[in-house]
Amino acid sequence: MSESAITTPKSWLNPARLKDILRSDVLFAGAIIAILALLILPTPRWLLDILLAASITFSVTILMTALFTKKALDLSTFPSILLIATMFRLGLNIASTRLILSQGHEGPDAAGRIIEAFGGFVMQGNYVIGMIVFSILVIVNFVVITRGSSRIAEVAARFSLDAMPGKQMAIDADLSAGLITEDEARTRRKTLEDESNFFGAMDGASKFVRGDAIAGLLITLINIIGGVIIGVMQMNMTLSDAGASYTLLTIGDGLVSQIPALIVSISAGLLVSKAGVEGAADKALAAQLGEYPKALAIVAGVLLIMAILPGMPFAPFLLLAVGVGAGAWTISKRKKAAAAAAAKADRAEAPALDDDPSRMLAIDDLRIELGYGLLPLIHTDTGPRLTDQVKAVRRAIAHDLGFVTPPVRILDNMQLGANEYVIRLKEQEIARGELRPGHFLVMDPGGKPINLIGDPTKEPAFGLDAMWVDESQREEASLKGFTVVDAATVLTTHLTEIIKGEAPELLSYAETRKLIDALPDKHRNLVNDLIPSVASVTTVQRVLQALLGEKVSIRDLPTVLEAIAEAAPQSQNTTYLVEHVRTRLARQLCGALKGPDGMTPIVTLSSDWEDAFTDALTGEENRRQLAMAPSKLQEFVAAALGKLESAAQEGHSAAIVTSAGVRPFVRSVIERIRPQTTVLSQNEIHPHTRLRNLGQI
Repeated sequence: MSESAITTPKSWLNPARLKDILRSDVLFAGAIIAILALLILPTPRWLLDILLAASITFSVTILMTALFTKKALDLSTFPSILLIATMFRLGLNIASTRLILSQGHEGPDAAGRIIEAFGGFVMQGNYVIGMIVFSILVIVNFVVITRGSSRIAEVAARFSLDAMPGKQMAIDADLSAGLITEDEARTRRKTLEDESNFFGAMDGASKFVRGDAIAGLLITLINIIGGVIIGVMQMNMTLSDAGASYTLLTIGDGLVSQIPALIVSISAGLLVSKAGVEGAADKALAAQLGEYPKALAIVAGVLLIMAILPGMPFAPFLLLAVGVGAGAWTISKRKKAAAAAAAKADRAEAPALDDDPSRMLAIDDLRIELGYGLLPLIHTDTGPRLTDQVKAVRRAIAHDLGFVTPPVRILDNMQLGANEYVIRLKEQEIARGELRPGHFLVMDPGGKPINLIGDPTKEPAFGLDAMWVDESQREEASLKGFTVVDAATVLTTHLTEIIKGEAPELLSYAETRKLIDALPDKHRNLVNDLIPSVASVTTVQRVLQALLGEKVSIRDLPTVLEAIAEAAPQSQNTTYLVEHVRTRLARQLCGALKGPDGMTPIVTLSSDWEDAFTDALTGEENRRQLAMAPSKLQEFVAAALGKLESAAQEGHSAAIVTSAGVRPFVRSVIERIRPQTTVLSQNEIHPHTRLRNLGQI
C-alpha cells in the first residue's frame, strides 16, 4: 500500500478540514436537508422522541426570545424562523403518522415515548376527553391567536408602507436643518427600510402558522380514520380496540404538535404587537399598566366588594384586593416622589435656560421658507426632492469654493403665498421667488422669445425671460433647444447664486477655525508656525473672505496659508496679503479662465487708464484709496463695458489684466457693474498660460 493511500483517510481528521465541515452555514444547510428528509424517510422511535423534544425546546426558545426582545427589529429573522419551525413540525407530523399507521397495533408506545406520555397524561385513558382537549387547542390557536396575529401583521405592514414617505421627509428635513449628520440619516433610513421589510415579511409569514394549524387538524383526522381502517381490515383488530389504540396515538401526536405550534403563535403575536414599544415585554407591560394607580385602586375596591358579596369565596378576592391595593399605593407614592424630584430639577434649571443666550439669540445662517403649496417639493416621488438638491448644492459649493456652507434649514411659512419662497441670510430676507410645482421653467439660451403655451415669468436667479409650462410640453421644449428645469432645481439654483454671492459673510470665525483644524496632519507644522505668532485666525478669515468675494476658491488652503506666512511679517494689511496670496494662486486663477481651446481670453488696461488710476490713489502705501472724479469713473465704466460686451458677442468671457498696484481698485469699480468679470494683475498670469488678447480698454 502506498504512502498516499495510508495518509489519505487521516486527512479527514485534520483540524482545518473539520473546521470547514463544521462551519455554521454547512450545518444550517444540513439541518434544512434533514427536515426535508423527515417528509420522505422512515424515522425510528428513539430518533422521533429526540426530534419531538427538540421541537418543544425550539418553540420555548422562540417564546422566551420574543418576550425579552426590546423591539421587533431585534428579531428581524423571525419570518425565517417561523418557516423553519413550521416545516420542522410538519416533518415530525408525517414521520409520526408513518409510525402510527404502520405500528399502531403494537401498543401505546408504537410512535415513541413522548407521544405515549402526552396521550396517556392528557386523556387519562379516555380518548373522547383527548379529542375535546385537542379540538380546543386547535380553536384557540387557529381562531384566536393566529388570526389576531395575522391581522396585526397585515395592518402594521400597510401602515408602515403608507407612513414611509412622511418618515423619509422628516429625516431629510432634520438633515437639511443640521439636526442630524449624514451617517445618522443613513442609519435612520436603513432602520425605516428594515422595519417596512420586516412587517411585510411578517404579514406573509403569519400564513405559515394558519396553514400549520389547518394541516395539523387534517393530519389528525386522516390518522384516526386511516388507523381504524388499517387496524380492522389488515391487523384483524376489533373496531373498538382499533379506535381506542389509534385514537390514543393520534391525539397524543396532535398534542405534541399543537402545543409547540401554540407557543410559536403566541411568540408571533407578541412580536408583531410590540410595534412602537421599546423594551422587554415584562417592563413595557408593567410600566404601562402601572401608569395609572387610580385605576388599580378602583380595581382593588371592586375586588373587595366581590369578596363580601353573599355566596362569593371571601379569601381569594380579599387577597387579590389587598395585593392590587398595595400595588396602587406603592406606585402612587413612587410617582409623587418622581414628580417632586422633576419639579425641583426644573426649578433649578429654569433660570439657566431662560437666561441662556445660545437659546434666546440663536439664529439660522441660511433658511428657506416655503408656502404651503411648495411642501410637496420636499417629499415628491416624481422628481428630485428639494432636501436632496440642497445637500447636492452644499457639496458643489464645497468643491467649487473650498468651504462647507452652514446647514440650510427648510421651514413652512403660512404667511407666504401658496407658491412663494423666501431665502433668508441670518434671518434677514435676501431673495424671494415663486415656483409652480409640477411645472417646468423653460428658458432660451440665446434670449429669444419662447414660442410655447405657458405663463411668462422671470428666472429668479439671473432675471432672464422664462416661461412656466406643464409636463406635456417638456419634451417639445427640449427638442427646440430650450433649457428646461423643474421647480426644485429653480429654487436650488437661486440658492446657489445667493450662497456664492454671500460666501464672505457665511465664512465666519468659527467656520474658518473648522477649515484650519480640518487640514491634514502634514500641514500641522505650517498652522502652528503661522497661528497665532505670525497672523491671527481673524487675519486669515479676512483674507479668505476677500478671496471668496472675488469668486476665488480657497480649497487650496495650505497654499493660502503659506502665502500669508510669507507676507504677514511685512504687513498685516488685508489688501496686501490678498494680492500676495493671489500671486501664489496664479495657476488656479488662470486655469479657471481657460476656454475650450485652452486659451485664456483677456482684455488689457491701457497705459492711459493705468496712469489715471495710479494718479487717483491717495494715502499711505498700505492705506491707499481711490479718489477718481465721478465723470472719469463713468468714462472708464463705459469703455470697459463696451470692450467686455464686444468680447462676449464673440463668445469669450474675458478677464481684465492690470498692473499689480491698481488691480484692487479696478476690481472695486468693475464688481459694481459686472461682478462676474475677473480682474487679474500681471503678477497673477502663470508662465504656462496661453493668452488670447482681445483688445485694450
